[in-house]
Amino acid sequence: MLLYQSPNGYCYNSDSIFLAHFIASFSPKGKMLDVGCGIGVLSLILAREFDIKANIIDKQSHMINFAKHNFAINEIDVEFFNEDFMDFEPEAKFDVIISNPPFYNPSVLQSNETIINTARYAHHLPLDDFFKKVHKNLTPSGKFFFCYDAKQIVDIIIALKKYHLTPEVIRFVHSKKDKDSKLVMIACRHNSKSVAKIVKPLVVFDDENNYMQEASEAFKFANLHSIKGEMNE
Repeated sequence: MLLYQSPNGYCYNSDSIFLAHFIASFSPKGKMLDVGCGIGVLSLILAREFDIKANIIDKQSHMINFAKHNFAINEIDVEFFNEDFMDFEPEAKFDVIISNPPFYNPSVLQSNETIINTARYAHHLPLDDFFKKVHKNLTPSGKFFFCYDAKQIVDIIIALKKYHLTPEVIRFVHSKKDKDSKLVMIACRHNSKSVAKIVKPLVVFDDENNYMQEASEAFKFANLHSIKGEMNE
């Protein structure tokens, strides 16, 4: 699948690839919203593979324009919203909400580039406000999939439960088996009474810095070919 992305803006990374592969294991269906869609990586992969009505939202017009183009060249239908998710008031709720949101701590040294800063740092989409809005826009038993900074797992769980978003499956990602996790992927269900299941971690590299089998499978599943440059009509 061909994707265009900005030569100067924020580029997608392996987090989105692993999250798409994680979400795919739940066979999502219905009306789906990709929050902070960027160039549309997550929703494009899933809409290609499943019976999904794709909707995307991003407050950066630069990103939405790339996402719209990427859906068009891959001949996948999409409804798009160029607005802040915090101000979003859709006519109907969603069966599935997905997101690779900005989660870097704003206390660290930040990029001065507005596009990159908005895509990376958590103050652009605060955790509590984010989950509250997801709760408002999910169907009563809808599903919510996202990834986040693993170090914030306590705050994540507390905020999820506050808004009736039950974490049913939690999976940590480690660059190597002896390294601390920096990323966690979570599958939630709205108003679920289930207990959380913490599955085996995803380890990305072996001791020789080669991709482990499952990580390789995620890239193969995504099947992306990216071009950094201006979009051609």
